[in-house]
Amino acid sequence: MTNTSTLNQPGAITHSGDSSPHQALQSHIAHLQVALEHELRQAPGGLSEYALIKKLQQPPWQLLGDVRFDQPELLYQVHFLLFHTLYTLRDQLAEDGETLAISALLTRLEKRPEVSSQQLSGPRLSGKSLPAQADSLRAFYLDLNQYRLSTAQIHAMLDNFYAGHRGANDHHDTSEVGAAANCLGYSDRRLPDRFHEVKQRFRRAVMQAHPDRGGSTQQIQKLNAAFAVIRNHYRGRY
Repeated sequence: MTNTSTLNQPGAITHSGDSSPHQALQSHIAHLQVALEHELRQAPGGLSEYALIKKLQQPPWQLLGDVRFDQPELLYQVHFLLFHTLYTLRDQLAEDGETLAISALLTRLEKRPEVSSQQLSGPRLSGKSLPAQADSLRAFYLDLNQYRLSTAQIHAMLDNFYAGHRGANDHHDTSEVGAAANCLGYSDRRLPDRFHEVKQRFRRAVMQAHPDRGGSTQQIQKLNAAFAVIRNHYRGRY
């Protein structure tokens, strides 16, 4: 399946013919969903965000254009579109008793544990219940109004939403957050009180990992994935 849309910036879709921008976007998302489900079923161990993007860039899909992994603000539309599709797919798979665990570091299909009817609540799809889950990330990524943010809006969102949070170490870090902290050079796997310090360290690490300085795209992707996990960690605590 080859996408005929033109991607004139990372993740952005231009339409041709009589299709409206909304129709072009929905069509592209439908193609992404088919591709993502196929690739995830072929990889029972799961795939990172970087691996998923590379799969979607390559034949037979070719659904994404070039991506600037070294500049997170330019990665935003690709990241958003990917996670919007993953959360949409997760809701659909839940109807069939499958669980899609979504993370920038590793997304994979899992068998859904058996639960009683008393344990099921929350939103219903096609008459079937989904496991109850307070999921602000799901709400964000399913809102397509968040897709076409300006660069200024992206920076404002990051600065206002994450900067200045206190007390990250007052909460138990999951293994994923600990691994992400370690990836950014926090050898004790613990994070500072302020997100701003993490952001500065991340930017220095990306500069050092740039291919022009002897690094690689893979290193930059790992840093981006780790940074995304840590952002969500600070966000989820406050």
